[in-house]
Amino acid sequence: MLFGEHAVVYGRPCIVTAVDQRMKVKIEIKPGKKIKIEAPDVGIKGYSKRIDSLGKERNMPKGVRFLEMAVKNFFGKYQVKSGLKIKTKSEFSSKFGFGSSSAVTVASLKGLAILFQKRLDKRGLFDLAYKTVFDVQGVGSGFDLAAAIWGGTIFFVTGGKKIVPLKVKKLPLVIGYTGIKADTPTLVRQVARFRQRHPRLVNGIFDDISFLTQEAKKDLIRGNLRRVGELMNLNQGFLDALGVNTERLSNLIFAARNTGAYGAKLSGAGGGDCMIVLVAKNKRLEIEKAIKKERGEVINVDTRAEGVRIEQRY
Repeated sequence: MLFGEHAVVYGRPCIVTAVDQRMKVKIEIKPGKKIKIEAPDVGIKGYSKRIDSLGKERNMPKGVRFLEMAVKNFFGKYQVKSGLKIKTKSEFSSKFGFGSSSAVTVASLKGLAILFQKRLDKRGLFDLAYKTVFDVQGVGSGFDLAAAIWGGTIFFVTGGKKIVPLKVKKLPLVIGYTGIKADTPTLVRQVARFRQRHPRLVNGIFDDISFLTQEAKKDLIRGNLRRVGELMNLNQGFLDALGVNTERLSNLIFAARNTGAYGAKLSGAGGGDCMIVLVAKNKRLEIEKAIKKERGEVINVDTRAEGVRIEQRY
């Protein structure tokens, strides 16, 4: 997430970019009435569930919730049933809070559509994935689903009211991980309670975030990175006011800014997870060292990556 955290939940726009580390989902049709899931990256081995029980167990392991609900919703939409074997493999750790649940949801639904020969365009894939995430979490805007489907850098409005791919020539980011895994639904609800107590002030913050997000859209297309960085800093100030910043995030953000970053802010719900830094090429190594000095972990990714794709057919 580049701009618009939390405000996007309330109908304001955000800007999101896809990163180049991939989530792979392999799906095979198997005889019987069970789905079997292997997801070693999140500690799931030898998991099995009857088709008629999908999504019903309250205490199902966290690592299978999105997969289970994706299969359930796909079977319900297309009136198909089959035993399945599903295996996931991630090029990145789910601890980073970089949309792994959305990536696995999108990939599994795309794979099921190919496997069962059902036509599912990008918009249809988004709608089914959005329903799946909402069924699991009860909250969410869908921006990370759009990034996983379309790829690139996207201007997005809640629920997919607007999904506009942006022609961004370069987006030189450094990403720092705080070492703290945050829970997005909890933070979304925290902001919702804060908004209930201070509706006028918080809605005003959301409106200001909306304005700077639309300004950032123009400057990203123009390639005016210095102004994009200034807008990132402003966005961070509003997120701080919403109460989702932390001392660890602040330490990494100010370490980057003090080392010459164009701009730095948290990325996502806050409460931990990751921060992002917009950098000049000649400052990258220096800023990475500054983040590491503050006990942050630098995550090496490229932005504006390709969205979901089929890599092998059987």
